[in-house]
Amino acid sequence: MKSTTLPHPPASRIAQYWALTKPRVTQLAVFCAVIGMFLSTRGMVPWQVLIGGTIGIWLLAGSAFAVNCLIEQRVDALMRRTAWRPSARGEIAPWQIIVFSTILGAAGMVVLYTFTNPLTMWLTLGTFVGYALIYTIILKPSTPQNIVIGGAAGAMPPALGWAAATGAVPADAWILVLIIFVWTPPHFWALALYRRQDYVNSGLPMLPITHGEKYTRLQILLYSVVLFAVSLLPFAHRMSGYLYLVSAVVLSGIFLGYAVKLWRKYSDELSRSMFRYSIVYLSLLFAALLVDHYVQIYLLG
Repeated sequence: MKSTTLPHPPASRIAQYWALTKPRVTQLAVFCAVIGMFLSTRGMVPWQVLIGGTIGIWLLAGSAFAVNCLIEQRVDALMRRTAWRPSARGEIAPWQIIVFSTILGAAGMVVLYTFTNPLTMWLTLGTFVGYALIYTIILKPSTPQNIVIGGAAGAMPPALGWAAATGAVPADAWILVLIIFVWTPPHFWALALYRRQDYVNSGLPMLPITHGEKYTRLQILLYSVVLFAVSLLPFAHRMSGYLYLVSAVVLSGIFLGYAVKLWRKYSDELSRSMFRYSIVYLSLLFAALLVDHYVQIYLLG
């Protein structure tokens, strides 16, 4: 039986502002950025860069998500999944969100400029402005391919971390970006399938609404096949060893298994399970890449 209860709104003012930053999404983005920092060097990341880069990227990401909440107040209020947000409930005024977002963004730029380098500052600013404005205002309400095109911004954190540690963004960093870019559509469409009534209510042209459930399931399957191949690129490009290769095959195989099951016979519970696994998948895949990186350095030379 499905729960009919809504998420409880944040109890305190601090919790309300914290909710505007979409902390779970921010944490995953920052995690991928930190992995990018460590993969960029054969030694340890300087602590100033590690701490400053992590805080700076978090601040700018939080700023972008707060702007996203402001722009989507009306839409969020129509969706069961997001109606609890303080912006959707009108508990925080638009001008307060603007001030909060501006302070976070400005602080993030200062921290990145001071502790990393100007390239990281500008890349991070461009990435999250692209998400908060171009994706939210232009792409999301206008095309069912919104998550594919807009996924480019969400895929950037590893490149931001790499830039923070080295001042450059080489091919290895873009491979990590490509993995997240290909992962994003099946991850989000799995959510959109079991939350499709939310998107009907909101009027947003999400793929399950515009093209139907069966077509969406096919797209999830096709992207999952591509993701399996793309996840092997770090090994093919010689930026990882066999530990990562085995991990990628197992993790991507499970991901693809979910997609095949979803294609053959749909259920909301299966779609929800795939969505949840997709988050675990990305975290474990990048963690395996990091472990393999240091195994290659310290054990294999």
